Amino acid sequence: MGDSKEGGAESPPAGAAAREGLSLLSQGESEEPSAQGSALFLGGNEVKSRAVVKYSSAPPRTAFARLEEKTDLKLPPANWLRESAKLGPAGTTILGNSKKSKPFSSFGMAYDFIDSVGNDVDVVSDSENIKKLLKIPYSKSHVSMAVHRIGRTLLLDELDIQELFMRSSQTGDWTWLKEFYQRLIDQKWQRKKKSKEHWYQKAILSKFLYYSINGDGAAQPVPSAAEQQESSSSDQTNDSDGASWPAPFEMPSSVSEDPSASSQGSEPLEPSYIVGHVASAPKEQNLTTLFNDGENSQGLKNDFVRNILWTFEDIHMLVGSNMPIFGGGRYPAVSLRLRDNNKPINVLTGIDYWLDNLICNVPELVMCFHVNGIVQKYEMIKTEEIPNLENSNFSTKVIKDIAQNILSFLKSNCTKEGHTYWLFKASGSDIVKLYDLTTLCEETEDKYQNPFTMPVAILLYKVACNMMMKKNQNKKHYGTIRTLLLNCVKLLDKSRHPQIIASANYMLSELFQLDEPKKEESSESPLNENSDESYSEEEEEMPDSDENGSYSTSSDPSDDNKAVAIIKSVGELSVPEKYKSIHQIRPSCTFPVCHDTEERCRLVLSYVLEGLKSVDSSIKKESDLPAADPNTPIPLKYEDESTRGGPEGLEKQMALFLDKMGSLQKGNYSSQSGMIPGSWQHKMKLQLILKSSKAYYVLSDAAMSLQKYGRALRYIKLALQSHDTYCCLCTNMLSEVLLFLSQYLTLCGDIQLMLAQNANNRAAHLEEFNYQTKEDQEILHSLHRESSCQGFAWATDLSTDLESQLSVSCKCYEAANEILQFSDLKSQNPEHYVQVLKRMGNIRNEIGVFYMNQAAALQSERVVSKSVSTAEQQLWKKSFSCFEKGIHNFESIDDATNAALLLCNTGRLMRICAQAHCGAGDEFKREFSPEEGLYYNKAVDYYLKALRSLGTRDIHPAVWDSVNWELSTTYFTMATLQQDYAPLSRKAQEQIEKEVSEAMMKSLKYCDVDSVSARQPLCQYRAATIHHRLASMYHSCLRNQVGDEHLRKQHRVLADLHYSKAVKLFQLLRDAPCELLRVQLERVAFAEFQMTSQNSNVGKLKTLSGALDIMVRTKHAFQLIRKELVEEFDQPKSDESTPAADSSPSLNREEVVKLLSIFESRLSFLLLQSIKLLSSTKKKTSSNTEDDVVLKTNKQIYSQLLRATANKNAALLERIDVLVHLLDQLARGGGGGVQ
Repeated sequence: MGDSKEGGAESPPAGAAAREGLSLLSQGESEEPSAQGSALFLGGNEVKSRAVVKYSSAPPRTAFARLEEKTDLKLPPANWLRESAKLGPAGTTILGNSKKSKPFSSFGMAYDFIDSVGNDVDVVSDSENIKKLLKIPYSKSHVSMAVHRIGRTLLLDELDIQELFMRSSQTGDWTWLKEFYQRLIDQKWQRKKKSKEHWYQKAILSKFLYYSINGDGAAQPVPSAAEQQESSSSDQTNDSDGASWPAPFEMPSSVSEDPSASSQGSEPLEPSYIVGHVASAPKEQNLTTLFNDGENSQGLKNDFVRNILWTFEDIHMLVGSNMPIFGGGRYPAVSLRLRDNNKPINVLTGIDYWLDNLICNVPELVMCFHVNGIVQKYEMIKTEEIPNLENSNFSTKVIKDIAQNILSFLKSNCTKEGHTYWLFKASGSDIVKLYDLTTLCEETEDKYQNPFTMPVAILLYKVACNMMMKKNQNKKHYGTIRTLLLNCVKLLDKSRHPQIIASANYMLSELFQLDEPKKEESSESPLNENSDESYSEEEEEMPDSDENGSYSTSSDPSDDNKAVAIIKSVGELSVPEKYKSIHQIRPSCTFPVCHDTEERCRLVLSYVLEGLKSVDSSIKKESDLPAADPNTPIPLKYEDESTRGGPEGLEKQMALFLDKMGSLQKGNYSSQSGMIPGSWQHKMKLQLILKSSKAYYVLSDAAMSLQKYGRALRYIKLALQSHDTYCCLCTNMLSEVLLFLSQYLTLCGDIQLMLAQNANNRAAHLEEFNYQTKEDQEILHSLHRESSCQGFAWATDLSTDLESQLSVSCKCYEAANEILQFSDLKSQNPEHYVQVLKRMGNIRNEIGVFYMNQAAALQSERVVSKSVSTAEQQLWKKSFSCFEKGIHNFESIDDATNAALLLCNTGRLMRICAQAHCGAGDEFKREFSPEEGLYYNKAVDYYLKALRSLGTRDIHPAVWDSVNWELSTTYFTMATLQQDYAPLSRKAQEQIEKEVSEAMMKSLKYCDVDSVSARQPLCQYRAATIHHRLASMYHSCLRNQVGDEHLRKQHRVLADLHYSKAVKLFQLLRDAPCELLRVQLERVAFAEFQMTSQNSNVGKLKTLSGALDIMVRTKHAFQLIRKELVEEFDQPKSDESTPAADSSPSLNREEVVKLLSIFESRLSFLLLQSIKLLSSTKKKTSSNTEDDVVLKTNKQIYSQLLRATANKNAALLERIDVLVHLLDQLARGGGGGVQ
């Protein structure tokens, strides 16, 4: 049937299938337990056995030919010793014409079924070794086996001591073991030479099998067409097994890659992983030299006819078997045995036959009896009846106990991966000893004298590779993988096997996911941190206290010191659960828990460094390299900005960088060390360098979050140096790697910006930046073997100049953005693209603000009358350009809020320009200039654009309110300047008043006095001021205007309205009593002005009454002033050092005194006018009691006021108290007759 994997059980098929001579191995069938085997009930004891054929190179089964009685088996048949399609490659093996079981046979199977090793299977071995172990209590013969542990799997191989000792005299491989054996083991044991009887029996069996498949005149079934086809191909089977020793990434050709094959079998590895992740498949020709010719001749390939997954009770074994299985007729699957009729079957033979049939799932045994080579008879025996045969009775339950005990003994004592253990029982002895040959070998000079070292290391590596490549691999297996790889590296010589060591170190670094959140890691990782040793099973303790007693005695005390464990008597193996089933406990491999990102990255970098060392050591062109000592720090060039030419120099470096990035798309290759593109060194170094750049990037990001900006810049510099080297080596730049570069540059931009904003701590940042660990130096040394690592020097220098740092930051973002434009990265990574543009917008805003502040500083230093300088204008242009670009960045990603903020800043820039022009010219002849108007109107346009960008306040209330306030301020400033410095030389008074009024009303529109916020008092003060100014303006118009009575009346109404609103708003504020007082005094003046135009006494009295009423209402302002004066007076006593915490700026005493004097004079005037008018009215008319009371009150108050004002030495507080008292009296007395 050729070499193919099979899924399903070898069980008797339908009769039709057998008659057609088809294989009984079901093609790709389900491997459910129901189809995989059967439970056999033997001797009343149930023993569960299930066998699944994983691979078979046997041809379709043929029916055996029943030989006629009296056939002489001493005579050779015509087809004797000729290869036959009916026996397949198993023919020569079974008939004794091939070599013995090979010492590495289990490794060949393990390589083919790597999925099972370390996880699902307990034992991998030749069926002969399994049988030998299970017969230990019944047999006196010696046992010598090598045991290796891979995960939870044990590999068992025959260790033929005599043959090894014979070889040691030629190769010197096992001299240490020979000396140890002679020193400690029973000297009497010698390998027995095979007797003539043995060879005679072997020849008889060989001839019998050839007779059985051909018949030689007896019944000869006609071969089917399938068999004839098979015969033509099977002759080459032995030669078609592919590689003599599988490379770590290549499956032997004997394993089919048919997708219909069982999923439990070996599957082809993913090419993407081989190329992209561990590009280190050692070439076969390189690896074969790792073994001596002796080992090569034995081969590390799977030479068994069939590999069977055999489950015996709870033990899972991958077993190799060469037993020929016959079929046909009534007996579709039988094993054929030849027995001497004169010799009864003994227990050992019975166990042998029974186990063979169980392993191969053969239900029946056919025995042909002969006497002196003459066939006598045939007998058919069912497999389950074998334990009950006469003279060979044995308990299947005992065999099960023996199996469980031996496995438990080995599992609990063979604990260290990579170690070779030796299970030895001398011939005729009851004592079984287990030695750790690796430990014994390490006592010698060369630990690589153990020929098992390489196969074990490669198997550890292959199992780890296989686990790494599983897509659904859970992190809980990372501990296992790490242990496998660490043990693999421990076994190998760095100088001999750099390729595997580099690959293993790369995989170790891959275990630590750098981009995963720490929470996930800590929740999934075991808590144990010490995982250098393989497994945390109880390595030192014996499995059971009863055993400890049985271990205690020994013929030689020194024996106990050397043996790992001893079974004192083989009889113990038959005792149920004598050795506890520790093998059922799954090994708990530990994966180191990295509590912080730095620890995780440092571990990754340590593995990367080891990998780089291995790669570099394998490149022989050391003499061509620039001399560099890895222990000498590579100087970090510290340049002053002046030497680099500032931002202009940056532009040139950026252009060079972008040219280089463009050339990467074409695939330029420039290695200095002479690595050949496509070689394993080249592929591996690329992967290691990329991993180091990722690790440094994560370290930089972590340092950034800790605000260690100098350290962050050092790490991002190393990340970019790694990436630069990667670019030099890479022949085909992957888009994923370009994306990494864009991310690195983005972070570099962030760091440079933070350094610019934290200039006060520059010395500490510089110290962190210049520090280097030995590990970083060595990695950098390896990078310098390939390139100068200066490709990104422009981005990673630590400058002392703020403008330079901001420029570098901006260039980093621009470079990151350019990289995203090279390929389709922009659309593939929209989130990153948005982040880059946001950062570009932000840095341009920062630079714009920087230039704007510089311009404002120049303006403040300038002499008032001097015109605007060229330097200022240049700064305005730079600032405006940055804002414009930033706005475009934000608008391109629909970031309305940030676009609005930049428009707001542009508006502020326009106002600074306007202020610059306002300073020019003579202060006394100052007028509001057209340039000022132009820039203020531009500012208004930008603020309105900002509001349009936001749309509604709901988008971002804080920004919306801020823009509204700035817009209100702009209108207010413009109106105030026009009012205070009216451009009368260019415009008429009426036009100016109109423009001022419009600007003030617009300012009011954008001044929100109702919303409760921190800015509300400011808004209220602004609105009150606007109303005050408008009222004053209309008051002034009224005074100066003659003629148009309608316009005068309109102005009178407007003035009164705005005064009222101003008073209401000022009364809401606690910290504007002077403003409130001033407005009230202006209102009184307004009333006085109105009174002058009145003719009737009644009208005048009414106006006077209104004015006095306003005077009474100023009491609130005086109370506020009094309160502040008292606080100022008390404060120095309580705490002279601190000003009042919540009060507004301290009271202007001069202004208070001035206003107070005006108030006293106006109150005095009003009272006097009131007295005069009331007196004259009294003479003309009859007495009015109410007017009399008012007159009397006013006279009293007037008198008191005159006395108070006459006292020039009175304190301010006293004067205010007097006024408050008088105003109280005035309020009670009715004032001017108006209630």
